[in-house]
Amino acid sequence: MGWMADETGLEKCAANYVPLTPLSNLRRAVKIWPGREALVYGSFRKTYAQYYERVTRLASALAGMGIKPGDVVATILPNLPPHAEAHFGIPACGAIINAINTRVEPDTIAYILDHGGARVVLCDSQFIHVLAEAIERMEGPAPVIIECPDDQAGVHAQTDHVTYEELLTKGDPSFDWIMPEDEWESIALNYTSGTTGRPKGVVYHHRGAHQNGMGQILSWQMTHYPRYLTIVPLFHCNGWCHTWMIPLLGGTVVCCRDITAPALFAAFADEGVTHFGGAPIVLNMLVNAPEDQRREFPQTVEVFTAGAPPAPATLAKIEPMGFNVTQVYGLTETYGPATECTWDDDLWGELKGDDRAAIKARQGVAMPAYEHITTMTSTMEQIPMDGTATGEIMMRGNGVMKGYYKNPKATQESFAGGYFHTGDIAVQHPDGYMQIADRAKDIIISGGENISSVEVEGVLMAHPDVLLCAVVAKPDEKWGEVPCAFVELKDGRTGDEAALIAFARERLAGFKTPKKIVFQELPKTSTGKIQKFELRTIAKGL
Repeated sequence: MGWMADETGLEKCAANYVPLTPLSNLRRAVKIWPGREALVYGSFRKTYAQYYERVTRLASALAGMGIKPGDVVATILPNLPPHAEAHFGIPACGAIINAINTRVEPDTIAYILDHGGARVVLCDSQFIHVLAEAIERMEGPAPVIIECPDDQAGVHAQTDHVTYEELLTKGDPSFDWIMPEDEWESIALNYTSGTTGRPKGVVYHHRGAHQNGMGQILSWQMTHYPRYLTIVPLFHCNGWCHTWMIPLLGGTVVCCRDITAPALFAAFADEGVTHFGGAPIVLNMLVNAPEDQRREFPQTVEVFTAGAPPAPATLAKIEPMGFNVTQVYGLTETYGPATECTWDDDLWGELKGDDRAAIKARQGVAMPAYEHITTMTSTMEQIPMDGTATGEIMMRGNGVMKGYYKNPKATQESFAGGYFHTGDIAVQHPDGYMQIADRAKDIIISGGENISSVEVEGVLMAHPDVLLCAVVAKPDEKWGEVPCAFVELKDGRTGDEAALIAFARERLAGFKTPKKIVFQELPKTSTGKIQKFELRTIAKGL
């Protein structure tokens, strides 16, 4: 199908076909913008020529250590220059980068190192002792440790392991990068959070990493020379592929070790940051920052937010501060963002306040790397697009993982029917835009009625005393389950359970109103997601 009658001699060859890979992005950038600033962290400032040389030295040094194509090299690093360089340097020697969450405990790190088979680990000095404890718990051979101090932050070397900068001196700046022969070759191994068991290893291919990054340029309507602030952890979907993407535009990656309001406002004001991605908790932090932590900046900062649906109240407050927020949605299995709330000025340009925020809170439509994303029933049938019926978000396209490493059963289950099954429950509006109702496991079923925890959270977040909240199911003898809200208050506020329940009752159906409110700091992952599994455990004991 689709072949011409006579295509003799029209075969793929080196002249007309090159496997897609994000490695090409940096190789191109250094030829066009060798003197343009590429990578920044405080006094560390490198041009594209310097960035490329450091990446090349890393690739060469790893190869000199015996790392071969197909081997795994792990990282336990914050969003600092060595981590950005590793995203190019590790695959440039043919290896696969395994960026490990810096906040997981030694037992999980040991499991990941064993399961993924990492031969080398690049580790920040802050986490070197955690890594040492993890290695003691490993069942297989221990990886070689390369320590990465951060002297600018006062995080100095803790051991006598070879340091990252020492490793680079051993690399050859003329090393010939090992480019993929097939774009289906693996580029990254990322592990899920593992909240319901051992984490699963998600495998990315070069094609998907390239297409996801390219697609986000279109979705974000980016132009040349963006200044991108690394807030999304590089261990989280490889920072949504943004570090691989920025060289396509000759942009600058601005690194950030600690995500605090003063650090972010300084980046906007002093570094001229134009773009960042982050969870709603980051937006909430900016909205609630005290005046003495804020800085003025002239540019509008474009923001991709994902991780959990942001409350409309947060969106309504942050845009007047100089931010334009676009809601995106994705998973580890989809290289990060897969859908976006594409804004239509003709339809929504006049909307203000809560009405505008309500549209922006949608998860939206498929991004360019995806062939089809929609909401279907368990029998793979399209749900009615009426904004009421619910189904599971399913997707297919070049931005979907290869599968789960060493887990064919889970891979087959997740790809049943030719679509990736996300496990997220959503409605679909008449215009096709999806809006998450909940994770399947987070739906509260009370007396036979389905309650979206996201809906209840959105109402509670509009209360002036509430900083963050999460709603989970609490067992109930009469109704089976009832909503239980966990609320983190703003500084200086005191919790009034009865008043907050009354506030919710004015805005929700009675059965959706929380029956119990607990005031406490909410447990969070390193990417800002609230750990509802911990709250469910607490709720069961109430």
